[in-house]
Amino acid sequence: MSLDTVVEDVRDEARSRAEEIRAEGERRADEILEEAERDAERLQEEAEREAERKIDQEREQTLSSATLEAKQERLEARRAVLEDVRDDVEAAIAGLEGDEREELTRTLLEAASAEFDEAASVRVRGREADAELLERVVEEREDCAVGDPLDCLGGVVVESDASRVRVNNTFDSVLDEVWEQNLREISARLFDE
Repeated sequence: MSLDTVVEDVRDEARSRAEEIRAEGERRADEILEEAERDAERLQEEAEREAERKIDQEREQTLSSATLEAKQERLEARRAVLEDVRDDVEAAIAGLEGDEREELTRTLLEAASAEFDEAASVRVRGREADAELLERVVEEREDCAVGDPLDCLGGVVVESDASRVRVNNTFDSVLDEVWEQNLREISARLFDE
């Protein structure tokens, strides 16, 4: 075997080995590229899912926030309507006159007087505009005297210094009690609930 033959065999073997290495490199490069494409596709799908999740979460938060804001605005509107109704009722009560006002005042005084001993001397206080009415109602009773006026819609506050008892039977206190007891029904009627 000649040296040229040996060199040629070595070269052929080197070429063959280089071709194998190149083919293996291309195969490996193709595998790496396919894996990278699969990873990129997986990452893109995960990113899309995450973006969708965030969009859904944002949408849900925005919807919840808008719903809460709408409820608060509705409650504020209802509260305003209830305040207007209450103001109208107070104005109607304050505007009571004549026999109706006197009858209500007498009834409230009778109810308050029941809380005191018969021998107790009491002071009856009411709205300044009702001073004459209170004088008329009290003059029929021996145990009563008219006291200083109050800032109220009408009715009476009956007090006794001897027993330190005070009964508030003003129109305001009666309205407060009736309003609290019937607020649910008032709301239901006003707002068709």
